[in-house]
Amino acid sequence: MRIWVLRLGHRRVRDQRISSHCALVARTFGANGMTYSGDRDENLEKSIKKVVENWGGPFEINYEKNWKKVIKNWKGKIVHLTMYGLSIQDVMNEIKNSKKDLLVIIGSQHVPGEVYHLSDWNVAVSNQPHSEVAALAVFLDRFFDGKQLKKDFENKKIKITPQEHGKKTISL
Repeated sequence: MRIWVLRLGHRRVRDQRISSHCALVARTFGANGMTYSGDRDENLEKSIKKVVENWGGPFEINYEKNWKKVIKNWKGKIVHLTMYGLSIQDVMNEIKNSKKDLLVIIGSQHVPGEVYHLSDWNVAVSNQPHSEVAALAVFLDRFFDGKQLKKDFENKKIKITPQEHGKKTISL
């Protein structure tokens, strides 16, 4: 099963850090890749590709101007993370049991109403305002039952040696 993230409406000046955090969370928490729409941002792409090069993968990032094209071409189920959706506790088993590839949509600016209708599930980690980064992390953690946090990434050049105090990395 593949999980892919679609980040809607990236704004190069305003969203550089938050979009890169979305990609970092997607990678670390078990997604296979992320497509973003809005402004093309080659620095975002280079930054994430550098993380994958050093810390391992697989993980892909790419740009698609037309977000509708990504949704219409998706061959699986679609989850839209929104505070207006159904509670994650109420729908997660149904999502897991679908056993289909998942496209997980997260917004930045105003999400077009059409996204709510194109999605198989509109899912809320909370019905209160919150960050799309947090929503993505909670969703993926619940989906994988925390097992992804022990994932050993392939082709890494750097590895952390866990320490009670201090920082230690090993170059491979």
